[in-house]
Amino acid sequence: MTSSAMLQTELAPIVACTISRDVQNFDLLIEDMEAELGESWGDLSFEDAAAFLKQPDAESLEFVAVAIDDQDEENLTEIGELIKTAKARDIKVILIAEEVSPIALHQLLRMGAHDFVPYPLPDGELHEAIERMRALGSEVNVPDEMKTKLKATGDKNGVVLPVHGLSGGTGATTFAVNLAWELANIDKEKSPRVCLIDFDLQFGTTSTYLDLPRREAVYELLSDTSAIDSDSFMQALLTFNEKLHVLTAPTEILPLDLIGPQDVDRLVEIARTNFDYVVIDMPSTLVSWTETVLSQAHVYFATLELDMRSAQNALRMVRALKSEELPFEKLRFILNRAPKFTDLSGKARVKRLAESLDIDIEIQLPDGGKPVAQAGDHGLPLAETVAKNPLRKEIQKLALSIHQLNEVAETGQ
Repeated sequence: MTSSAMLQTELAPIVACTISRDVQNFDLLIEDMEAELGESWGDLSFEDAAAFLKQPDAESLEFVAVAIDDQDEENLTEIGELIKTAKARDIKVILIAEEVSPIALHQLLRMGAHDFVPYPLPDGELHEAIERMRALGSEVNVPDEMKTKLKATGDKNGVVLPVHGLSGGTGATTFAVNLAWELANIDKEKSPRVCLIDFDLQFGTTSTYLDLPRREAVYELLSDTSAIDSDSFMQALLTFNEKLHVLTAPTEILPLDLIGPQDVDRLVEIARTNFDYVVIDMPSTLVSWTETVLSQAHVYFATLELDMRSAQNALRMVRALKSEELPFEKLRFILNRAPKFTDLSGKARVKRLAESLDIDIEIQLPDGGKPVAQAGDHGLPLAETVAKNPLRKEIQKLALSIHQLNEVAETGQ
């Protein structure tokens, strides 16, 4: 199928088409499209696609595969407009890219492309991309009790509390989820409005720890933050037990630079103007917008353990912030699985660790044992499963301290 005219004359309904400078440059794509769709697809040049996507006939399209190579980088604006037009008509876009720079790919993904496949096409990759695209197209049916019923206020000045794991397995997400839940329940008569944001776009698990579904709405929110306002932000949130409001990680693994500093600044600003507390689960990787979150933060929690990898990463973190003249004094180091009170040798090791790194370890959390992992597997905070667990008690104390300090700051008493 090499002519756009066949989109009109083909007896089989056209459900997809390729868009490229010359589809013959992508012979493997032709083979895979025929294998997936038989005769139910066509191909268009960039010029023809610009006109066709605006026609009523385009309404039957399920998706378009935009195939580009390095020569097309000069026409990113034109290609971006095609993607925006397709998105506006609810047509999914799969990018097929050969030797295209990461910057160009990033720009096109930001404009609304739903997936990316490298060319030459790996075996079965187009099929998997189509399956992912179709899965995204069917939004998760969210139960009514998980839908956020809070209305946007825009009159808050919330406390921003990011949590950053300095090494894998230091309990950053566990701490973030349970801190958010304790804050949401700190005052039975006048419950604070608490928002938990999962900014680990690739492997964020706050949804798992709270048994919440992941939604396409999150990707749509992140891919075009310039269009969001307080109302659309609130609609993207899910509610856990009518108390905690959560922006989960997206359904698919996304590049961390899908969002930039301006996007993050806008999201955090909207969150804190609608909530009393904003807890952010950060990726362990330092990215271009880490500085943005740090600047917005009132306190920036960094979790570590009593081992060499945590010590080395804590040292690197402090050095990185100091070298960029960033407010490293906002860091509050949290030692997870800290030695027991009677473990004198362990206490001595903690002291030596702090002295060698020239930091203060202000918060020491006890090892909660297997019940902590079990609570996460069941999708419940510790307070709902093992309320007397020592880890839960320490997080509860910290939440109470944060809330009391905040009330004093607000009232001046």
